[in-house]
Formats: sequence, C-alpha cells, structure tokens
Amino acid sequence: MRFSVVETGYDRRQVDSCLDELSLRLGRLAARAEGAAGAGREWDQIRSDALHLCDFLHRRAAPVEGPGTAGPSAAEREAAELLATARAELEAARQEARRLREEAYAEALRARREFEAALLARRRRESRVDEILAGARGERVPADTPTAAAGVRPGAA
Repeated sequence: MRFSVVETGYDRRQVDSCLDELSLRLGRLAARAEGAAGAGREWDQIRSDALHLCDFLHRRAAPVEGPGTAGPSAAEREAAELLATARAELEAARQEARRLREEAYAEALRARREFEAALLARRRRESRVDEILAGARGERVPADTPTAAAGVRPGAA
C-alpha cells in the first residue's frame, strides 16, 4: 500500500488504518495457528495468509518517491518489526505442529501394535477353544449300548 505524502510525512490516518488491518490479520493468523496444531488443511490456509501478509508488507515497505524521503519512517520500522514477529510466531507454530504431529503418529503406531497383539491373542484363544470343542465331541454312542447304569438292579444297592 502506498501512502499519500503530506506536509509532515505520510497521512497518519492511512498509516494507522493499515497498521490496524495488519494487526487484525496477524491476530487472526496467530489464533488460527494455535487452533490448527496438527490440522493439515488449515496449515495451507495459514501459509497462504502468511505469504499474503508478507506481500502486503513488502508492498507497504517499498519506498515512495517524493520530497523528503530520506529513510524508513516509524511506520515502516514498526511494520518491519511486526513482520519479524509474525515470522517468528509462525515458525514457532510450525515447530509445535510438527512436534504434535510426530507425537500423534507415535501414539497411533503404539495403539495399532496393541490392537494387533490383542487381535492375535483373541485368534489364538478362539483356535484353542475350537480344538477343545472338537476333542470333546468325540464319537457318538448308540442308544442301545449298555452302560454301567443299565447294569444296576433296582433295590440292589
């Protein structure tokens, strides 16, 4: 954004408005970075917003040709500081997201291994139960086969 040159520098209202907008965008970006921690789709949007803010600041920081422009103004220095702060916060958020993603992946691997071990133990128990039941069925005994109970006379005890 280019600011109108006035008698004593830049139009203060334009600069203040621009800084307010930048502050609002950076606040939203920081809030989304904190809330995103691990959400992949939001990181693409955050990266896009960060690039947009960088472009915005680079356009703002471009020197305006005019009388009495010797060096960066206070607004330009403040914008550069805000940009540096935003970049540092973005990098910190990326590192935190990377750490959280690695922790979540390790936890998922551990849970999968535990599940597979439990499933294998269940299958082994099921197989053992099938073996026991197959052995208990044995051969069928015909109904007319004499048994020890059939040889007992009533009242002979």
